[in-house]
Amino acid sequence: MSQPAEEASVATSGNGGDLRNVQSNDSVRLAVRQQYGRVAAGDAGCDSGQGCCDAPTANAATVSLRLGYTAEEVGSVPAGANMGLGCGNPQAIANLKPGETVLDLGSGGGFDAFLAVRQVGDSGHVIGVDMTPEMVSKARDNAEKSGYRNVEFRLGEIESLPVADDTVDVIISNCVINLSPDKPRVFADAYRVLKPGGRLAVSDIVAFAELPENIRRDMALYTGCMAGASLVSEIETMLLATGFKQVRVAPKDESKSFIRDWAPGTPIADYVVSATIEAAKPAT
Repeated sequence: MSQPAEEASVATSGNGGDLRNVQSNDSVRLAVRQQYGRVAAGDAGCDSGQGCCDAPTANAATVSLRLGYTAEEVGSVPAGANMGLGCGNPQAIANLKPGETVLDLGSGGGFDAFLAVRQVGDSGHVIGVDMTPEMVSKARDNAEKSGYRNVEFRLGEIESLPVADDTVDVIISNCVINLSPDKPRVFADAYRVLKPGGRLAVSDIVAFAELPENIRRDMALYTGCMAGASLVSEIETMLLATGFKQVRVAPKDESKSFIRDWAPGTPIADYVVSATIEAAKPAT
């Protein structure tokens, strides 16, 4: 992964230690926004070996099949919605039902949001939130061109969602929460917008061993969905402290095979893995 000059200066600032303590949260968000703005514009992404994606030579469809999506799912979304940005398939654990309201954190070009529309049907509603204007524009164009009426895409940060309290049945996300420099706030705001009894169904990158300082401070690895990963125990603690119940974090060791391809020549697969993260907001 190449590291743009403006991002490299951020990554190496400070006095060492955890990336989140070295630079401001806004600097991290800016670097992430810039990276995924380039992905949306086609200047980076899976085909160039950057981002939360597979091998540099793999196209988006191939990447998604490797992540657990079916060929039918991959072929059912609008052209350009699937950019191969992910580390799993949250649809497989979300158990979406007709009529539900679904929120997709970090919705990108709309891939998972459009798949969710198929599950919730005409009586349901899907909201995608992304902090990158280029991604939101891309998703909105995809929805308009394909005639989707029960999906919308909103510009916003997942730490401060542009969504009303107690209005969402299910929150899904694919390889996005690891990019946040303030994960407790992400989970707190997710809890806020979920209805009582609502649930969280996420695919994300987690750490199974403490990340070395040089990895934590590498902004290219951070925007590539690796250096910002939290330990499994930390994620469980955050979710429980927020009020979630039925917390389950399930690492997938087989994901190491494609994570190695994200950052060739680094030992990143010795520290992080893809996992499913599930939790529920109490009904009362």
